[in-house]
Amino acid sequence: MKLLTSLAAAAALSLVSLTAIASDYKAGDLMLSKAWTRATPPKAKAGGGFVEIMNMGSEADRLVAAKSDVAKKTELHEMAVTDGVMKMREMEGGIEVPAGETVTLKPGGLHIMFMGLNQSFEEGSKVPVVLTFEKAGDVTVELDVAKMGAKAMKHGDHDHGGHDHGKKKHN
Repeated sequence: MKLLTSLAAAAALSLVSLTAIASDYKAGDLMLSKAWTRATPPKAKAGGGFVEIMNMGSEADRLVAAKSDVAKKTELHEMAVTDGVMKMREMEGGIEVPAGETVTLKPGGLHIMFMGLNQSFEEGSKVPVVLTFEKAGDVTVELDVAKMGAKAMKHGDHDHGGHDHGKKKHN
């Protein structure tokens, strides 16, 4: 009986573990996680997308494009403060993901920019986007839609995306 109880507990833990990583995506040496966006008002023209990209390889890769049917145009952008003025610009050369590091696309920094939205993003739904990497190729990611104005995507008691330390080394 004790063996059956232990096996049942192990099976339950396995299911919980699989559920926790269900939203992670792998492309070559890259692991993508914490993919999310914010809900938008009904007539919004733009939205942002966010994801954490971990490069577990020994060579840098580069996120070179993003595309999605939810918008007329999808680009990679950077938001930065220059001389006290917030500016947003397209990252025409893409976004480098150095070997052994993590790059986080987040509000107020690097992000996916959806322009000319074909539909509003509704809280609780998912937004599909294809990310194209120089070496890893295409990977389709589903962004979880958080509430309007969210600073980060919240999953249960875990806050994803809100505590970024920029590029993090992984040894």
